[in-house]
Amino acid sequence: MNILQYILDLGPAVMLPLVILILGLLLRQGLGKSLRAGITIGVGFVGIGLVISLLTENLGPAAKDMAERFNLGLSVVDVGWPGASPMAWASEIGTVAIPIAILVNVIMLAFKMTKVVNVDIWNIWHMTFTGAIVSTATDSFWLGIVGVIIHSIFVYKLGDWLVPVVDKYFGLPGIAVPHGSGTWTAPFAVVIDAILEKIPGIRKISITSTKIEEKLGIIGEPAIIGSVLGLVIGFLAGYPFSHTLQLAIQMAAVMLLMPTVVKFIMEGLMPIAEAAREMLDKRFQGQNLYIGLDPALLLGNSQVVAASLLFVPLTLVIAILIPGNQVLPFGDLATIGFFVSYAVGIHRGNLFRVIISGSVIMFITIWISNMMVGVHTKLGLATGAIKSGQVASLDQGGSPITFILTELFTLKNLVPLLVIGIAYLFSIVFMYIQYKRNKIYSDDEVEGEVYESTSIGR
Repeated sequence: MNILQYILDLGPAVMLPLVILILGLLLRQGLGKSLRAGITIGVGFVGIGLVISLLTENLGPAAKDMAERFNLGLSVVDVGWPGASPMAWASEIGTVAIPIAILVNVIMLAFKMTKVVNVDIWNIWHMTFTGAIVSTATDSFWLGIVGVIIHSIFVYKLGDWLVPVVDKYFGLPGIAVPHGSGTWTAPFAVVIDAILEKIPGIRKISITSTKIEEKLGIIGEPAIIGSVLGLVIGFLAGYPFSHTLQLAIQMAAVMLLMPTVVKFIMEGLMPIAEAAREMLDKRFQGQNLYIGLDPALLLGNSQVVAASLLFVPLTLVIAILIPGNQVLPFGDLATIGFFVSYAVGIHRGNLFRVIISGSVIMFITIWISNMMVGVHTKLGLATGAIKSGQVASLDQGGSPITFILTELFTLKNLVPLLVIGIAYLFSIVFMYIQYKRNKIYSDDEVEGEVYESTSIGR
């Protein structure tokens, strides 16, 4: 376990390249090709880390200053996934979560319950966090294990159902993205998309960053949009004009840099993923297995980047509007893209629909996060991650999966449990029906964009 913890502590920028290197050697890609793929992916993750740091270190404080300036009463800071994931790994559940999640995947594959072969080991922290929260809330290690198992099963199944979106919209054939914070949002987006499709007039509204650029010319370019958002947030935060200008340029940089650094991950990943798919096709003919990978692959899409920046101020507004909310979105503002990435694909890049479904998603996320402050803080204190005060997180701390499992075992928030539980169960059942009908992502005209890599494997 000490060796496993050592590898985990290296972080995804080192751990995933090691996994890819080993996977490449197992796939007989040779040391040179496998090493190049691993290092290239590592470079991509370092790049993403730098871009996220750019947001966390500049946009996060601006959001906090804005909340304090207008006395919004948001006193519990969202520590984000950088604060939540160490709590998960440091918990008792963290010592066994990875082998359990892998075993669940193997059993599901053996019984043909999933087509996802998950190699995204780092993001098992999402399942781990659910188990840790359940264990903390119930004082039961074994119920925590149940939480890990249920979350793992759920995420692998959602990964199956969302393959058409990953393939057809994002242009990543043979790949699934079974991610704890990315996939849980998808059922809501599927329901909302179906509703909007039935409303005359509304169904015809389509807004993408590409169309904005075409209509507005240079004003609609991603860098300009990012800089305008930076100006607005800097102004609302009460920053001096010089500081506001700096924030504007930093947000413009995010719009341009994020798709660029993601391309490094794709460059290193696609040859290995293609080799893995060919091997799986030979060994498991007719099963059409998919390689489960990190959702960072989805962040290179320009519509996802645009939605991410739009939802920084929108998330703050939503946090203000929720009655009784104390959680100030902060740490996860930099990774809002994970929450809305699947919505972008499901809505085919239509930012109008993404804003609607994303607002529902972030409302539910913050609402749950606020109700989970007590047990989240208890976990933080138990693991030594915090010494005093209160903490929250949007990523996993605001997950319906974690909330529903915790409340089913403790029954402390019955009315929210019924509301969220019924709404989410309906969304999941509806999504499954749409999946069986091949309607989660049909072959209609795509309004968004796909990567150049769509030709790989075709």
